[in-house]
Amino acid sequence: MTVSECRRLMVINVVGLTMDMLGDNTPNLRRLSQDGFARPMQTVLPAVTCTVQASMLTGLMPSQHGIVANGWYFRELAEVMFWKQSNSLIQGPKVYETAKGRWPSHTTAKMFWWYNMYADVAWSVTPRPSYPADGRKIPDTYSEPAELRDQLQAKLGRFPLFNFWGPTADIRSTQWIADASVDVFRTQKPSLMLVYLPHLDYNLQRLGPNDPAIAEDIRLVDREAGKLIDVARAERAEVVVLSEYGITEVRQPIHINRILREAGYLRVRREPLGWETLDAGASRAFAVSDHQVAHVYVKNAADIATVKALLERVPGIERVLDADGLRTVGLDHERSGELVCVSSSEAWFTYYFWLDDALAPDYSRTVDIHRKPGYDPAELLINPDIKWPKLRVASRLARKILGFRYYMDVIGLKAEVVRGSHGRLPDAGRLEKDGPVLLCSKRAVERDNLRAPDVRNLLLALQFGG
Repeated sequence: MTVSECRRLMVINVVGLTMDMLGDNTPNLRRLSQDGFARPMQTVLPAVTCTVQASMLTGLMPSQHGIVANGWYFRELAEVMFWKQSNSLIQGPKVYETAKGRWPSHTTAKMFWWYNMYADVAWSVTPRPSYPADGRKIPDTYSEPAELRDQLQAKLGRFPLFNFWGPTADIRSTQWIADASVDVFRTQKPSLMLVYLPHLDYNLQRLGPNDPAIAEDIRLVDREAGKLIDVARAERAEVVVLSEYGITEVRQPIHINRILREAGYLRVRREPLGWETLDAGASRAFAVSDHQVAHVYVKNAADIATVKALLERVPGIERVLDADGLRTVGLDHERSGELVCVSSSEAWFTYYFWLDDALAPDYSRTVDIHRKPGYDPAELLINPDIKWPKLRVASRLARKILGFRYYMDVIGLKAEVVRGSHGRLPDAGRLEKDGPVLLCSKRAVERDNLRAPDVRNLLLALQFGG
C-alpha cells in the first residue's frame, strides 16, 4: 500500500525516564506532554535495551523477534555474546521498512539505537571502537554512509566513547549524540529520526533512583532532549519521547553462576596465567545474567526440573520460568535459556562464576562488555578499594599515550556498590514510578493503555494517519 504523503517524525529514546520524573527539572519534556500527551508504558520481559527496542520497532514480542536479552548463548558456537550490532539479528520487519513500503521516498536516520549496523536506513551512526593488534581501544563510530562519521567528527570532534560507558560515562556522550542528530535532521531531512540519549542510565545504576544527585541528571538530559524537540518542531515534525524501562533501587546481588557451580552444574577452565574462565560448552547448566533477568541454559533435559527447584530456593529470585512460563510472558524462543530467572525488585544478577577473587579472569577488573559472559554494571564505578584511583588511571593512560600495552584494571569485584537495576516488569501499581513512559506531540493518537510493542503502530499512525 502506498500513500500520498508522510509527516516527518523524531523519536527520542531517553533511557530510564519515568512519569514520576516529569516536573520542574524537565521543562522541555513537560511542555511537549502539555501540548500533546504523556502516558506510562508497559514494557516487555526482559526490560533491557536491545529487547525493548526490538519490540518497539517491530511491534512483536521477544518470542517473535528473537532479541531475548542484550546478549545470549549462541549454542552453535558454545559462546556467550553481548552487544552485537548486526541488524539481521532482529527477526521481523522494522517500522522503517514498513514505512518505506508505504511511501517509497521515506528515509530514516538511526542515531545510536541498537542493532544499527546494516539496517535498511539512509543514515546511521553507532559506537564502534577500533581495536589495533597491540590491544588498545581507539574511540570511533560506524556510520552509513561511511563519510557521515568524518563529517560529524569534523564539526563536533571525536565521539567521546569513554563518556558513553564506564566509570567516566557522563553527559558528554549524550550531548554529542544530540548535537549530531540535530545536524543530521537539519541537513539530511529524514522522514523518521530515531535518537538514543543514554545519560540517565549511568547514575541511576551507580547511585540508585532515590539519590538527590539524580535531579541534576534529569535536568541535563531534558536540556539535550530540548535541543531535538526544538529543531523538530521548527521543521513542523511530530515528536515522540519514550523510554525502555525504569530503574529501581537494589541492594542484593545474586551470584547465580556461583550457585550453579557449587551445585556441580557449571564448569570453568583454568587458563595458563592462572585465572578461570567460564566453560559454557562443558557446563551442564550456567546463567547468562542481564540485570534482573538471567537466562539459564541447561544442557540435558533431565536436569531442568532439578535446576529449577535449586534456583527457586535462592533468596532474591522471585520467579523461575520454564517452557510454560516462557510462553506466558512471550519469551519462548530458541535463543532463550531452558529456564529464565527473574529477581525481586531489590535484587539483580551478577555474571560472576569464580569462587575466589584471586582466580577472577583478567577482564573482570576492566571495562570489557564483549568478553564478559553477562552484564556488569560495576563497570560504571571505579573500584572503591583502589587507594589512589586517579593515579592508577593516569599511569595506565601514560602507557597508552606512549604506545605500550596497558591494563586498565580499575573495576571492582564487589557487586554491592551497584544501587540501581532493571529488567523485571514493574510491580502492580508502580508503573508510573518504575516503568517507562511515552510522550507525544499529537493528541490525536492518544490512548489509555500503551505497551512497548504498540509503539510501532503509533509511529506509523503519526507519519501516515489512521
